[in-house]
Amino acid sequence: MLLGLTAVTGVVDAVSILALGRVFVANMTGNVVFIGFAIAGAAGFSLIASLCGLGGFLVGASAGGQLIARLDAERSRLLAMAASAELALLAVATLVVGFSTPLDASERDLVVLLLAVAMGVQNAVARHLAVPDLTTTVLTMTLTGLASDLRRGEHGTAVVRRFLAVLAMFAGAVLGATLVIHQNPTFALAIGTALLALVTSAAWRSAATPSGPG
Repeated sequence: MLLGLTAVTGVVDAVSILALGRVFVANMTGNVVFIGFAIAGAAGFSLIASLCGLGGFLVGASAGGQLIARLDAERSRLLAMAASAELALLAVATLVVGFSTPLDASERDLVVLLLAVAMGVQNAVARHLAVPDLTTTVLTMTLTGLASDLRRGEHGTAVVRRFLAVLAMFAGAVLGATLVIHQNPTFALAIGTALLALVTSAAWRSAATPSGPG
């Protein structure tokens, strides 16, 4: 399920970068850098959109923290609730893009905000679940661990998990970019939302079983 969320991240960031004006909604390291570019006056970067991305992400992370406080002892239900909230936000964002294309600046910023809140919730809960190398939104430490382990000759489950995380993000990015370029952003977000719906359904099925994942 976390690999599925990682793929969704790739799709969503492809849409935000390619269709919403060079803004990240999941990778806040990149977004902070983009804010710096915008303040410096670099062409093609929107300060307002980047601030919406950062602010939305922090709001989502805070909401994720509230979920964690309520459901700390119910990890499966926590993931299911977080995925459901994220699904609702992505669905609304998809509708806004679908009914408003081409987007004006305020509509673009609203979509950025919705997607960033969703990614903030996802990241907070994934961080709390603390499955090694499956943060679902960033790969820097995952790639570091992968390269380090391979150099030391390790080939255990950690290496496989790291490789799958990278592959999931890459596949999501390729899928999202392909759909944005050759179809439209609405279709890309709709596919991302459908993938998230599958993850959400799996999360609720897991939560309904007494032996759901720890």
